[in-house]
Amino acid sequence: MCHALQLRRTSAFLFLSYLFSAMACAGDAVTVCVDYVAEVFAGTGEAGYSGDGAHAQAAQLNNPFGIVRGPGPEWALYICDTGNHLVRKVSADGRISTVAGTGEPGYAGDGGQATAALLNEPYEVRFDRTGDLYFVEMQNHVVRKVDMKSGVISTLAGTGTAGFSGDGGAAVAAQLNQPHSIQFSPVGVNEEFVELFLCDIGNHRLRAIDLKSGLMRTVAGTGEKKTGADGAAFAGAPLNGPRAIDFSPSSSSSDGDAWLALREGNAVYRLDRKAGTMHHVAGTGEKGFTGNGAAAKLATLSGPKGVSIEPDGNVYLADTESHSVRMIDRSVDPPVLRLIAGTGERGKGEPGPALECTMARPHGIFVDGNGAIYVGDSENHRVWVLRKRAPGE
Repeated sequence: MCHALQLRRTSAFLFLSYLFSAMACAGDAVTVCVDYVAEVFAGTGEAGYSGDGAHAQAAQLNNPFGIVRGPGPEWALYICDTGNHLVRKVSADGRISTVAGTGEPGYAGDGGQATAALLNEPYEVRFDRTGDLYFVEMQNHVVRKVDMKSGVISTLAGTGTAGFSGDGGAAVAAQLNQPHSIQFSPVGVNEEFVELFLCDIGNHRLRAIDLKSGLMRTVAGTGEKKTGADGAAFAGAPLNGPRAIDFSPSSSSSDGDAWLALREGNAVYRLDRKAGTMHHVAGTGEKGFTGNGAAAKLATLSGPKGVSIEPDGNVYLADTESHSVRMIDRSVDPPVLRLIAGTGERGKGEPGPALECTMARPHGIFVDGNGAIYVGDSENHRVWVLRKRAPGE
């Protein structure tokens, strides 16, 4: 009886939040909510592999996915050129080059130069604290590392064969199944070691590699295609398609928490790593494109496959099957889902207002420290940069 009453109260509260948020954004979602301009950062819009040494806007890409800012004063941006089986780099002067892969699919080259190695669909790219580069290859079922001083490539995790094995043992001997996303645990949560977390989506698990010992473990997920209860302990809880992961910055209110986008689950969860619990933040679990400007829990998502946390703690999503970029605004309580770019319809957009820029299954997303949002508009073979429109512009 008390439980039922609490559920009715919670539902009423969320409905009122939905109503008031929708009223606040009604009529002019661009000016009242968030207003961005879309600019081409890389890619001509035609699939191909060309342009190394030239400006990135004149280069051809093929299904760009993961994106990240490199370390140090160089200020380069790194892109998983997934359909070309490459990792590419755009320098501060806008010129593009290849840092890993030959353009041919395969799994070879460990111990040699990364530019001579064969990759197979790199999905996401990250950097550790020493400046070395890591990326996950979905079709090879591995995580690989490039020593950025020597340029030598090696395998960190996975055997090259799909499966599930190896927890408690060396990550390089463990089996993965179509891993999609990787991210390092932030400094400050556990000063003794840093782990590389990975979304082992084919196994419906979130796993982690201890970078000191090289050992693999499962953090959450049981292999079942369902999701654990809101507020439950995430250890031993099932996950339905954990597709993308990022961590809250140390300066935010949820210091060190993991944010997990569930592709099949059409939802976003926050993993409180200190308490060991999982918390439902966005998405009803149903696939759709509703609820922009309303309480995030009442909105529908459509196969989110990219997540990035900005410095103030807001959560940005590449909502792939709705061809859009959406944001969980955590400056209000409960959090509100906002539309940042796209219309919800597939298309081939042009530079201009981001809310009018149609996209085609965006996968990668990265929010820079200055607020710029980089989006891998995968099937349009472009990377966009979204910048906030200046007042009066």
